[in-house]
Amino acid sequence: MSLPEPLADERRGRFRATWSVERMLLVCALFWVLAANRPLLAFVVRDQPLDAPATWFALACWVAALTALHALLLAPLANRYTVRPLLAVMIVVTALSAYYMQHLSVYLDPTMLRNVMRTDIREAGELVGPGLVLPMLLTAVLPLVVLWRVRPAVRPWRRALLVRIGFMLAMAGLLVAAVLAQFQPLASMMRNHKEARYLITPANVLWSVTSVATAATQERARPRQPIGEDAVLVDKTARPQLVVFVVGETARAANWGLNGRLNGYARDTTPELAKLPALLNYTDVTSCGTNTEVSLPCIFAPIGRRDHDERRIRSQQSLLHVLARAGVGVLWRDNQSGCKGVCDGLAMQMAADFAPPALCGDGRCLDEALLTGLPDMLRGLHGTQFLVLHPIGNHGPAYFRRYPPAHRHYLPACEQDDLRRCTREEVVNAYDNALRYTDSWLAQLVRTLEAASDRVDTAMVFVSDHGESLGENNLWLHGLPYAIAPDVQKKVPMVAWYSEGFARRKGLDVACLRGRTGQPVSHDHLFHTLLTLNGVRTSLHEPDWDLTTGCRRAEGSPP
Repeated sequence: MSLPEPLADERRGRFRATWSVERMLLVCALFWVLAANRPLLAFVVRDQPLDAPATWFALACWVAALTALHALLLAPLANRYTVRPLLAVMIVVTALSAYYMQHLSVYLDPTMLRNVMRTDIREAGELVGPGLVLPMLLTAVLPLVVLWRVRPAVRPWRRALLVRIGFMLAMAGLLVAAVLAQFQPLASMMRNHKEARYLITPANVLWSVTSVATAATQERARPRQPIGEDAVLVDKTARPQLVVFVVGETARAANWGLNGRLNGYARDTTPELAKLPALLNYTDVTSCGTNTEVSLPCIFAPIGRRDHDERRIRSQQSLLHVLARAGVGVLWRDNQSGCKGVCDGLAMQMAADFAPPALCGDGRCLDEALLTGLPDMLRGLHGTQFLVLHPIGNHGPAYFRRYPPAHRHYLPACEQDDLRRCTREEVVNAYDNALRYTDSWLAQLVRTLEAASDRVDTAMVFVSDHGESLGENNLWLHGLPYAIAPDVQKKVPMVAWYSEGFARRKGLDVACLRGRTGQPVSHDHLFHTLLTLNGVRTSLHEPDWDLTTGCRRAEGSPP
């Protein structure tokens, strides 16, 4: 049945062209390759002369292969009813992905996508700024306008099916031919630079989202496997005990003032901690991952980077469950995006729910909010308690939001969410101001614990989850694949403090511990060390990964 003439005229006015679904897929795929895959194409020819015919042949093969790949991936999902909504979503996703990959030099692997999907909405908002407008206009808005002026051609279903099969076979053939033409350099690149696959946009997003969604579905379908079921609390003295474990955020060792003499960093970003003579500062500490989604679960797992199995870690309970099972009181206090499953089923508090309004504004709290009520908690403490503090720390890009005005020590400081609108000096100033603020409230925490040492045995351990890039080699923030991440994303600060009563109770030889602070340490040591500090014995404990082994006067003491 044909449309009435006025309606037909109106519809023809709305659409300027009629294309087959296959043509729409092919044009979009080619556009994505040319507009969103520049980092990959630059990587492919990075060591080849641009005036050599072989270089241009290689580029042509890669463009053909990537175009065929994306057209082939979307072909099973596209028909005349779905093709425009499907391509519209993919255009926006591709434009955003390309912007952040090129702007921040990140790789969109499953770990990074999991980090993006589970980040706090306020933190995500800090990545949206004026610098996004022009790239989105060119790579998203204009293509969407063109897309919505094109009408998908109508074919009888049998003919449409045959054409689609032929199209997919042609794309598969083109993909195979292009890969074979560059097989040797391609195989070498995939063998030596596996991370390069996550530069293929938007295939990297499709793969990573599917991988994360599949893993999340499997995690929800299975309860976390119990570990340490033999755990027992062997330190049961009447005197209360509190261990405070601070899992810092994005603090890098290179800017940590206490390490200044070793790394040549001139600034004293930790003046308050430096005033604590009993503090132990570990100078060579390596993180398990380069983002919170990896490092946080890894810190609380019995297996770490040395035998890393992310799926296994996420399928098991954590150190916190082991301690709680043994009879330790466990509390997680958070000023960020949650515990990433580490504290599931255990007591958890969000800073915004208990902190005074003076420390919280615009939906954000300053990290010292985590200390709210701590003196009262210490006065009423009974038994063995373990308190985890999870601050927002130096989480970028808005470092200037992480500290109050009184801590603007280094000026001028970048006060933009878009780091590239500031000089590198301004970015580093803001980052170091945030470190100075961390130094301030950590020292306040230690002084509060020390003030209660006449009635409570206390200890504090601080370690950052990962480091940060501040423009070195044009890299910003964190989250690069571990194999290629620079040391500034993997080397982190770590300090420990023990009250005299706590050290005596555990038989700790603090001088011995201090003598080892220059030795290599990793997140792998924390699970086993924290078992000892909490007085819990379990077969999971590995003495070789316990930082107190050999420095306890009663070497047969728990665990």
